[in-house]
Amino acid sequence: MTSRRNRHSRALAAQGVDLGFAVPQVLAHRSMRMALAGPSPSRRDRREFYLMGAEKIAAFYESWTAMSTEILRANLEIWRSPAQYFWLHFPITNRSCHAAATYFQRAALGVLGEGVAPIHRCAVANARRLSRGR
Repeated sequence: MTSRRNRHSRALAAQGVDLGFAVPQVLAHRSMRMALAGPSPSRRDRREFYLMGAEKIAAFYESWTAMSTEILRANLEIWRSPAQYFWLHFPITNRSCHAAATYFQRAALGVLGEGVAPIHRCAVANARRLSRGR
């Protein structure tokens, strides 16, 4: 159980590091492109400027949907077997509290991971695409 939780934590941390490198790169490229385009952007610039907004909205909704689905799955798992976490050890003991805390931590990491994945995918793809140049 601990190794799985650590694996999810490490994957989430790696996505955060990737985002930390990709986002400033994309922001710098697009800001420079806006500055160079001036008041009359080319057709290629207008397409890129349109993509800036459209992909953010798409990534937001994809992230929102993935997080909602993961929350629903976690809630259904709790309702499916509540005895596993709470009522199995009825006087509440350290063991039952630890089991519940472990489950909730795993569920929170799952929700966060599902929410970051679409944003990570979009930002890294943009960094890769924009770094290629013309």
